Amino acid sequence: MAKKKNKIVENKLVRSVNKNVRSSTRKLKPILRSIVGKNVDKAIRDLTFSDKRITKDIKKTISSAVSNAENNFQYDIDNLIVKEAYCGKQIVMKRFRPRAKGRASPIMKPYSNLTIILAEKDKQKEKEKVEKR
Repeated sequence: MAKKKNKIVENKLVRSVNKNVRSSTRKLKPILRSIVGKNVDKAIRDLTFSDKRITKDIKKTISSAVSNAENNFQYDIDNLIVKEAYCGKQIVMKRFRPRAKGRASPIMKPYSNLTIILAEKDKQKEKEKVEKR
């Protein structure tokens, strides 16, 4: 039997992965959800004015993805949007803090992986949106 191959021309995606980010996924996810679907320059601007410590690492990852898009695929930076942004668990460093009466309490220091995927905007869809307005 011969298998059919789907010939779907997919938009080239640009990704950048930052491993061993010193933060938990619980703290990263709300920030990543806020930048998905935005233009790259607006996402970087929002991260610049955020008061969270981890936004510097996210901004660095987005900048890396933008430079990958420019060098490897010759994309126009103005047309790039953040298509996906997600994080996953990495290692957890386990430390202990001495407490009263000879006891100890654990301190968990989690690390995360951060992945940013960029894509180019569809120019035809944009024109259709403008015409509808």
